[in-house]
Amino acid sequence: MPVRERLPPWHERQRLPNGREVLIRPIRPEDADPLRASFSLLQPEEVRQRFLQSMKSLPEDTLERLTRVNPKTEFALVAAEPLPPGEALVGAVARVTADPDGEQAEFAILVSHYVAGQGLGRYLMTRLVKWARGKKLKRIYGDVLENNQPMLSLADSLGFERKSMAGGLVRVELDLAPGGDADAAGEQRMQA
Repeated sequence: MPVRERLPPWHERQRLPNGREVLIRPIRPEDADPLRASFSLLQPEEVRQRFLQSMKSLPEDTLERLTRVNPKTEFALVAAEPLPPGEALVGAVARVTADPDGEQAEFAILVSHYVAGQGLGRYLMTRLVKWARGKKLKRIYGDVLENNQPMLSLADSLGFERKSMAGGLVRVELDLAPGGDADAAGEQRMQA
């Protein structure tokens, strides 16, 4: 019988449909340098869709905030090469931050075009929702550009509701309250 590798919590090896293996794991401070270096590999539209503006590089304070999470109110995962943090190229980042009231959390996901279309966005979103449910939050939401059809389609498929906002944004929200209709439907979609 093959021996299964025991990984720490929130660590999972995934083989993508294209055959590439990635390690899904919590972000680490050591990921700052690979994130800084790989930012220039992103297409301008990828940056604009995630940060809602054009940027040539990640500011140091953003890198610091991104890679050093407060475990009580934040959770961030990366999909990276199966190498040690600091050496691994990061292909996707997913983050959720609870509001100070502890009622809801805002999510953000960035999947590089190098690994887009492989199901990583869906997989990472299910992990963010699992964390938020574990924290007993009532809802998870994110602001998405109205022309970001891949993210809007993903949110729709997972049971998120859309709310139009000013400035070409759409807020997508998922009700996490136990026993709600959206909760039951969302749980079924998350497992699909």
